[in-house]
Amino acid sequence: MVHGWPGMWTSWSRQITHFEEDYHLLVPDHRGFASSTHPGDVEASGTMGDLVGDIVCVLGHAGVQQAICVGHDWGSQVCWEAARMRPDRFEAVVGAAVPVSRLLTPYLILLILTAVWLQYIPSAGPFAPIEMLAKAFPKLTYQIYFEKSTQTAVAELNKDIRRSLRAVFRSKSSPPPDSFLASTTTFLGAYSDYEEIPLSTFYSLQEEDYMVEEYSKQGFDCTLQFYTYHNRYESWRTSHEQGNYTIPQPALFVAPTKDPVANLIDVMKMLETEKFIPNLTTKTIDTHHWPQLEEPEEFNRIVDEWLKDFEVQQATSEVKERLKELAAAKRKLQEATKKRHGSGGEL
Repeated sequence: MVHGWPGMWTSWSRQITHFEEDYHLLVPDHRGFASSTHPGDVEASGTMGDLVGDIVCVLGHAGVQQAICVGHDWGSQVCWEAARMRPDRFEAVVGAAVPVSRLLTPYLILLILTAVWLQYIPSAGPFAPIEMLAKAFPKLTYQIYFEKSTQTAVAELNKDIRRSLRAVFRSKSSPPPDSFLASTTTFLGAYSDYEEIPLSTFYSLQEEDYMVEEYSKQGFDCTLQFYTYHNRYESWRTSHEQGNYTIPQPALFVAPTKDPVANLIDVMKMLETEKFIPNLTTKTIDTHHWPQLEEPEEFNRIVDEWLKDFEVQQATSEVKERLKELAAAKRKLQEATKKRHGSGGEL
């Protein structure tokens, strides 16, 4: 299970308690988050290739050969890339709030591609700078701030970690101000009239205290790796040069219907996602950007049902493969019998 920004493993707390008895769960923190170390340069560490490599190393350390990658937000993008880059290690993929999509033309990249709410778009087209994307989606304007003024943004976020976390962890019933995420010079400015930002509707104060404690270890210093120009460009370049743009594995996308950036279902239809991801199942859930936290029971039910279908498909596939092997063995036996009869041998 792979978290996004500004999450950590606790983003999956409701799923851990639900699935832990039936599945082997691995729920790491990204490099640079909480206690997870980072080389220290967010301009040179934290590409999609780096983060996929981290997840593969976690699998190796746990002795796991194959896994289903489940991600939210940037974690979804890591999982889509993991399925694309390492189909030998990831047999299926689940993404929440960050859908897969299909490249139609380079112009649609500029109009549709979003970053923290990023569609999975194959890197066959040209690189799309964040300024172009923010013109189509004003709620992405904050990413210009994160890219162009990274250290200033880190200082702003670190000044009051609790306030920074509360600003992001909003829900359908307790949304952020309308101007949130739309500035190139501040991340928290939209909350300037709030003496105190309310506690999130889906985290308890005890859970929040734990996150503040964990984030206080390194601050936000290395967490903005997703937004820097070098990492975004290198992630695109690696995929572009690799030339493999298909995700054939079974895939599930859980789309929140109240995501503040865009109607994700409409975006997916425009990009003809299902033509590019042939085994994709899409489900909607009536939440803001945090479906696994806002409506955990509904989210878990969706994933549960999909996993059961996936297991049936896997079992059916294994039976078919076994039948093919038996049929091949039968043909060989028949051919051997014919040869012995033809040569006058005895059975």
